Amino acid sequence: MKTYLITPEGYRQLQQEHDHLWFEKRPEVTKIVTWAASLGDRSENADYTFNKRLLRQIDRRVRYLRKLLPELKIVYPHPSQHGKVYFGAWVEIENEQGDVLRFRIVGPDEIYERKDYISIDAPMARALLGKAVDDEVLVTTPEGRKTWFINEITYST
Repeated sequence: MKTYLITPEGYRQLQQEHDHLWFEKRPEVTKIVTWAASLGDRSENADYTFNKRLLRQIDRRVRYLRKLLPELKIVYPHPSQHGKVYFGAWVEIENEQGDVLRFRIVGPDEIYERKDYISIDAPMARALLGKAVDDEVLVTTPEGRKTWFINEITYST
């Protein structure tokens, strides 16, 4: 089951992506397709074929975003969350070997192109929810159960 939570920054980013694709990228590609189609034989016209495929990809992404955006629930940090791990938290954890990880717990549509974000649906995020600094957390991974300790919890404002 997919979680439809998102941070305010993540929502803004998806809205900007939609607007860029719909108002800038799509009209630009449509002009190229129209121009390439006017040249005649479309079967061997690389400009036409490539840009027609690009137009389909843009339309597919715009449809996805238009369906997704109204379903998303924007979660704003609340003062009562401070001191515990909840959605939107930046968390620093450390294992017994001294390996340190720092990441933010966000919605599944925000993690792409970010190495420092993890989805709220990830086992690590689920294990951390509700925990506080210095708590010991057991996370089930494909390699077995791992123990992590929470060093720091912060929220963006």
